[in-house]
Amino acid sequence: MNTEKLASSLNDGEAYLIVSPENCFYFTGFPGGEGFLLLTKKERIYLTDSRYIEAARKTVKGCTDIIETDEPYDEIGRVCLFEGARKLFAEDGRITVSRFNKLREKLEGIEVEASPRLEDEINALRMKKSEEEIENILKAQAIAERAFDFILPFIKPGVSEIEIARKLDYFMLTNGAEAVSFDTIAVTGAKTSMPHGVPGCEKIKDGDFFLLDYGAVYNGYHSDMTRTVGVGNIGSKQAEVYSIVLEAQKKALSFLAPGKLCRDADAAARGHIKSKGYGEMFRHSTGHGVGVEIHEKPNLSSRNEKGTLEAGNVVTVEPGIYIPGGFGVRIEDMALITDTGSRNLTSCPKELITLQ
Repeated sequence: MNTEKLASSLNDGEAYLIVSPENCFYFTGFPGGEGFLLLTKKERIYLTDSRYIEAARKTVKGCTDIIETDEPYDEIGRVCLFEGARKLFAEDGRITVSRFNKLREKLEGIEVEASPRLEDEINALRMKKSEEEIENILKAQAIAERAFDFILPFIKPGVSEIEIARKLDYFMLTNGAEAVSFDTIAVTGAKTSMPHGVPGCEKIKDGDFFLLDYGAVYNGYHSDMTRTVGVGNIGSKQAEVYSIVLEAQKKALSFLAPGKLCRDADAAARGHIKSKGYGEMFRHSTGHGVGVEIHEKPNLSSRNEKGTLEAGNVVTVEPGIYIPGGFGVRIEDMALITDTGSRNLTSCPKELITLQ
C-alpha cells in the first residue's frame, strides 16, 4: 500500500502529516472534508471530525486507525508523543501558514518542519501510476472523447462559446463524470490565441478556428485533452500552422520513453515550432503530469533540467502556436510512459477537422 511505502522513508523519531485533500485522497481513497493523515513508524492514522467520520470509516483504506476528533492538533501531538516521534514533517507546498503555526503552537516538545522532503517523497509515489490509476484515467478520457463526438455538430456559425462549454460540461456530468477536470476552455476566432481563454458570449463565425481544452474526472482521476477544429472556410495560413503544431506534437510523442529527460521532450516539440519561425509564439511548456490533480509532476518543460521520465508516468503533450490578434492552435493528448516507450491514451482524431 502507498501509506506503507511512504512510511518506509521515516527514520526513528519522525512522523509525516498530510493535510491536503489531494494527497489525503491519494493515500486513503477518501475524498471528503477536513481530514489529516498522520504516519509514524508504526501507525497510519486518519483523523476527521463528526461530519465525515461515518463516511471515512466506510471508505478510508491503508490506515491502522480512524479517529474522530474536534481537536485534531491535540490528537496529533498525543499520537506523536506516544509513538516517540519528536519531529513532524508537513507538506511545505500545501499546508497553510495558519495551520503550520497552529501545529507549532499546539505540539509542544515536537519540532514541526515544512520542507520539500515530504512532498518529494509523495511526488515520487504519485508520478508512477498503478494499473488501477491508469484505468481510472482511461475511463475519464473515454467520457471526454464521447463528449467530443457529441459536441462537434453544435460547433457552427452563430453559436456562442459559453453555449458550447455548457453543453460539453453537461454531457460529461450526465455520462459518468463526477466532475469536470477544470474550467472548460471553449474559444473561437481571435480568442484562440489566448492559451487559457475564458468562454464568453462571442459567437462562432465562418473561417474561425475553435479550440476546446477540457477533461473529465472519474473515481478522483482526471483526463485532459485539447482539440482545435476549423469552421467553414479556413485560410491557408491557419492550415499551415495547424500542420506545424501537429508535427511538433508527433515529434514529442515519439520521443517519450523511460530515462529520457523531460526537458528534451519539450525541446522535441519546441525545436520544430522554432524551425518554422514560430518559436516566440509557443508560450508554455509542452506538458505536465495528470492524476488526482490536473497538473502533477513530471513537467515536460525546459525549466525541468534534471527530471527524467519513468515507466508509469502519465503526461500530456500539448504544443501550441498563438498569434496575438489572429488565431491559435493547440493539440493535446495524454501518454503513458511504458517500459519500452510510450502509449497514447487519447484516441480522438487530430488531423485537421473542418466543420461545414
